[in-house]
This record gives sequence, structure tokens and C-alpha cells, in this order.
Amino acid sequence: MDPTELNLVLLVGAGLLLVAVAAVRVSTGAGLPSLLLYLAIGLVVGEAGLGIQFEDAELAQVLGAVALAVILAEGGFTTDWRTVRPVAPLAGVLATVGVGISVVVTSSLVYLVLDVDVRTAILLGAVASSTDAAAVFAVLRRLPIRGRLRATVEAESGFNDPPVIILVTVVASSAWTDADGLGILARIGYQLVLGVAVGFLVARAGRWLLVRSALPASGLYPVATLAIAFLAFAVAGVAGGSALMAIYVAGLTLGNSRLPHRATTAGFVEGLAWLAQIGLFVMLGLLVSPSRLADALPYALVVGGALTLVARPLSVFACATPFRVPWRDQVFISWAGLRGAVPIVLATIPMAAGLPGADRIFDVVFLLVVVFTLLQGPTLPWVARRLGAAEEHRPRAVAIESAPLESLDAALLQFSVGPESRLAGVEIAELRLSRRSAISLVLRDGELFTPGPATVLRAGDHVLVAAARADHGAVERRLQAVSESGRLAGWYGQIRSGAAT
Repeated sequence: MDPTELNLVLLVGAGLLLVAVAAVRVSTGAGLPSLLLYLAIGLVVGEAGLGIQFEDAELAQVLGAVALAVILAEGGFTTDWRTVRPVAPLAGVLATVGVGISVVVTSSLVYLVLDVDVRTAILLGAVASSTDAAAVFAVLRRLPIRGRLRATVEAESGFNDPPVIILVTVVASSAWTDADGLGILARIGYQLVLGVAVGFLVARAGRWLLVRSALPASGLYPVATLAIAFLAFAVAGVAGGSALMAIYVAGLTLGNSRLPHRATTAGFVEGLAWLAQIGLFVMLGLLVSPSRLADALPYALVVGGALTLVARPLSVFACATPFRVPWRDQVFISWAGLRGAVPIVLATIPMAAGLPGADRIFDVVFLLVVVFTLLQGPTLPWVARRLGAAEEHRPRAVAIESAPLESLDAALLQFSVGPESRLAGVEIAELRLSRRSAISLVLRDGELFTPGPATVLRAGDHVLVAAARADHGAVERRLQAVSESGRLAGWYGQIRSGAAT
């Protein structure tokens, strides 16, 4: 590629990226998931628009897996384990038993209604049954949904990709002729358990290294954190486990650990996740041949209707009822199971395997995602209000970033007092921090000053705290507690002997 061609490629790429970033604002204002606009961008620049040709299903499958890994890592990193832990059993059942029920019901209805063979019916049911982490994270985190309810749907979307990927891979391959139900279930269970174990162990080891390292630049910490997550992804894949499960668990483990420069890392992985979403959906839009979509529309309506109106509600009812989940919450979980990139990426597996009719499966799934995302995404806020799934306004936890000072055996913590934080109005002395810690500087209205014990924090203040390394965890927990509950918040863990009483 000569320099002129390279510059042209960069020009087109940068232009598409800027258009995609602007599309986020448009989609947010219109109440539409941004994935629809990204897919539209891919269609516009594709063969029926600007004429860019892209038909490599194998490359799309590989790039799609990497993009999904980034999205899952960010989803795990930004998920609060305290919220997920109580609903993890339910989310796990939905992601395994629930997906199995959805596949069986959807495949059966598709086989009875449409003129397709058993293998195609199973592929359509399996590909469509997995909820999409990118779509769920993007939509639910903009809505004031009750914490546990949102955590259930998000955790399910993070957990349910690996079982479906294994099932689709087996059915689309030559192993289909020799496959048996128990063998597939055993393979799914083995890969999931191994993926969870590898993700957790690699993340714990990586966290141990990060907190004991004083890297020369703060920008290296986000890079190292993401590298640890992808190390878990690669190790699990080499060991025969679920790589996507491993990177989600690694992100969840790292995100709920006290890491140096955590806020910087969170911003870094969030930006990468947006970039992965943009690239993934635009690429999938490029892969579509619009001339074939009209013929696939009736199939998409049948498959999507069978899944959304029958299979998904039945699977949620069967899995959630033993956990005594109220019927209103069950309805919301069912309706919030959005489809997005994952089903479309899964549809490239039969194409890459050269399966007969694979193009039709891809077209059906693509249309299914578009049509039912248009139906479910914009109506989700209304459904949440009607079912009582929306939560009342509450103060947000303060975001605290820490950096190690290795030579001083200390750490610096910085945080901002948001408009919803109950730190506003609290005097420095009322924080009751460790004697081996001190609020060193406050930036207020562009002015830096050293606060005294009677200084009252205000919304908008940027605060710098110095603490002994042994105390910085307790200091961080105390600041979080006061931010959420006010000056009378109880201790969230015992501060060491230097603490004030």
C-alpha cells in the first residue's frame, strides 16, 4: 500500500469514526440504541452504498470475537460485584438453563412454522437466543433501573455468550453428525468452569502485581490492566476453556479491586469498548447484502416473534420463579433481553464453515436484530416505569482514584465531590479519617488551598488525600460511605491502630 492509499484509508476511517461518535449523541436523544446507527453506517458505506466490498466471514468472526472480548472486559470492570453477588445464581441459571429453554422452544417453533431442516432450525434458535452484552450495557446504564434488576440482566448477558458459542460451533461443524446432547452439555460445563477459574486466578495475580508496582507513567496502568484481562482470555483459550467467560470474570475481578489509577483505567476501557462497538457494528453492516434482505424478512419476523414473545418469557418464568422473583420483574427481564452484535457474530460461524444456507441465516439474524431492537430499545423506559423497575433518584458513590508512592510507602487518593454526593456540606474533621492520612489540597473554583479541620466540602471540589499504604483502603471505604450515607455513616471495615475513634 503506497502512502496515498494509506492516507485515503485513514481519511475514510477517521471520518467514519467521527460520524459514529456523533451518532451516539443522536441515538441518545432519539432513545435508540446506537448499534442501529452503526449498522446503518456499515450499510451506507457497503456494496449498496459507497461500494466498499467486505465478504470475509472468517475475518469478521475473528475480529468480532476480539471486539466482544473488549466489550465484556469493560462490562465486567464497570460492574459492582456487591450488586451482582446476590443475583449471580439467578443470572447463571438464566445464562445456561434459560438459554437452553430458549433454544429448544425457538428451534421447535421455527421448524414447525418455516420450511427448514432441523439443523437450520437449531442454528437459528441458538444464534438468536443469546442476549447481547454491548446492547444491554449501552441501554440499561442510561436508565434508572433498580440495581439488582439491572445487575441480573447485565450479568446474564455477560455469562450467556459462551454456552451459545459452543453450541453453534458444534452444530455448524462436522461434529454435528456425531454430537449428542450430554456430550454438548459436558463440553459447555467444562469450558465455563475453566473460563471462570482462569479469569479469576489471572486477574488476582495481575492485581497483586499492579498494586506493588510504581510505573513511571499513570497511562501505563490502564494498558497493563487491559493486558491482564486479555492474558486471561488467551490462557483460557489455550487451555480449552471459554475465553469470553475468562475475560468477563477477569474484568469483574479487576474492576472490584483497589487498583492504582482506577478512574483513569475505567475511562480507558470505556473508550476502547465504544471503539470496539463502533468497529464491530460497522463491520457487520458491511458484511450484509441489502439485496437479499427483503426475502429474509418473513423468516426474521417468525424467528424473532417466536423468541421474544414465546421462548424468552417461558425461559425467564422457568428460571426466575424458583428464586421467587416477582412477576413484574420477570416481565422486565424478559423484555430487556436485547439482541445485538453477539447473534450477528454467531451467524458468521456457519458462513465461515461453508454451511449450505448460511447466507440466509445471517440475513435473518441481521434483520431480527434490527427489527426487534427497534421494538424493544425505545419502549424499555416505558416498560420499566409501568412495571416498577425504575428506581428513585439516589446519590451516586464517589469515584476515588489512587496512585502508589513506592518510596514513601504511601498512596495518593483523589476524588471529586459530585452534585449528588453527600460529601457536600461535610467538614473535614467529620470525615474521621486515619491519623496517618491527611487531606492535603482542595481545588475549588480554580483556586488551590490547604484545608483545615473546619473546612466544609462543597459540590465541585477536587480533593487530594495522602494516606499510609496500610490505611488507604480504609480511607477509601470511609469516603465512599460518607458519600453515600452522609456524615453519620458507620465504619465500612476497621481502620488500623492509627485511626481516630
